Amino acid sequence: MGKESLNPAGLPTPFGPFAQVTVAAPGKLVHVSGMISVDEQGEPVGEGDLVAQTRQVMHNLGIALSAAGAEFADVVKITNYVTDADEYPKIAPIRNGYLSEPYPASTLIEVQRLIYPWLLIEIEAVAVVSDA
Repeated sequence: MGKESLNPAGLPTPFGPFAQVTVAAPGKLVHVSGMISVDEQGEPVGEGDLVAQTRQVMHNLGIALSAAGAEFADVVKITNYVTDADEYPKIAPIRNGYLSEPYPASTLIEVQRLIYPWLLIEIEAVAVVSDA
């Protein structure tokens, strides 16, 4: 199979040199691009509201994983980019609604800003799907 790029229905069309999801062989290693808080048309969701943005980001992440035949239980690494790391207590309960034990490795990185100035969070993930 080599490498497969996926841009699943339900997510906006990428505007640059990236795919929403990539799948690599052997087996299935899934890399999901940083998901942001936009709807299917690419319109902002939850401007100024970290909780609403995190919910939309996790929703989009679920769509991307599903397109590759993966689910949240398959996620082995998740990276969170936020504009204010002190706000993590608002993010954690939402992530806990999607992620389950055994939990994936996780990184939280505070950044000055994301691709759009209104964004407060972006999350990317790596999943492994068993061949069995």
